[in-house]
Amino acid sequence: MLKALRFLGWPLLAGVLLALLIIQRYPHWVGLPTQEVHMQQAPRLSLPLQGPVSYAQAVSSAAPAVANLYTTKYVSRPALPLFEDPQFRRFFGDNLPKQRRMESSLGSAVIMSPEGYLLTNNHVTAGADQIVVALKDGRETLARVIGSDPETDLAVLKIDLKDLPAITLGRSDSISIGDVALAIGNPFGVGQTVTMGIISATGRNQLGLNTYEDFIQTDAAINPGNSGGALVDARGNLIGINTAILSKSSGSQGIGFAIPTKLALEVMKAIIEHGQVIRGWLGIEVQPLTPELAESFGLEGRPGIVVAGIYRDGPAQKAGLQPGDLILSIDSEPASDGRRSMNQVARTKPGQKTIIEVLRNGQNLKLTAEVGLRAPQAINNGNDKQP
Repeated sequence: MLKALRFLGWPLLAGVLLALLIIQRYPHWVGLPTQEVHMQQAPRLSLPLQGPVSYAQAVSSAAPAVANLYTTKYVSRPALPLFEDPQFRRFFGDNLPKQRRMESSLGSAVIMSPEGYLLTNNHVTAGADQIVVALKDGRETLARVIGSDPETDLAVLKIDLKDLPAITLGRSDSISIGDVALAIGNPFGVGQTVTMGIISATGRNQLGLNTYEDFIQTDAAINPGNSGGALVDARGNLIGINTAILSKSSGSQGIGFAIPTKLALEVMKAIIEHGQVIRGWLGIEVQPLTPELAESFGLEGRPGIVVAGIYRDGPAQKAGLQPGDLILSIDSEPASDGRRSMNQVARTKPGQKTIIEVLRNGQNLKLTAEVGLRAPQAINNGNDKQP
């Protein structure tokens, strides 16, 4: 009997395993429900996917309009390190011989018009005693600063040369994530260089780089020396001014930022016309409406920003705003984001009336404020951002 069971055991076990395999593979054979998986297959194309094999035409169109900048400034320092000794200075005072040392920095600029107006970054030219512009065709000349706007990190330069190759302007508000982008500049002083990538994101802000931020993010390599250079599309049209990178190594790690052409042009025209950018100002400090604050106000799910501080004798104080007020809207635009609302006020002309809807102690109020003129930010004389 035991020998018979041993003889039949292996075929029986093999049959059970085979049955389990069939049930798992073909459950509908035994009446079990089946789980359908729907997948989408790409259509068959008559021609293979093709893209441009070269961006040489775009580069030849845009590259001549990108210039190299060499900025210099003179720094006074003691002729000998001994003169810095406190004991030495105690006896001789500050009347010590000093020598002047010239510091140079590298950057890029974009020729915006045949009249010789160039756009670059403020942090490239800030504090420079002399700015040398080197064109791709080999010409060099000195540039003068028409004006700068540290709050967007832009500066406008002017050169006096004939037959300048101005760049063709693109529409930065029409670009899409995934579009090809080319960065042209002078990284590390090696000479004009072109790198390629895509548009990684648009409308980047809250990075802490500038006061007013609306960056194009790209993975086209941007390195020190690219600041002020051109970000162009696949046709060679300017879509942005290369400005900064996020990096742990001071070199490109695929996260670069450019100021969109639309914003750069607005700043450039204002500087040429007024010598500075005219911005509206209310004189308030705001903070976001956190879930905890929203619960205390009884406004779960409703947008708003909280007034954290008021400038004395500013437009907001004269209009009756108070710390703790919850701003619901400005000129009927929902105040869901402090930075967006600040940009909205900045675009308003000084002297114009604006309607601010606030919530105070559970009561809705509509206040009218006359927008003031925002004072220009102090220029940062240090070249403290990459690239």
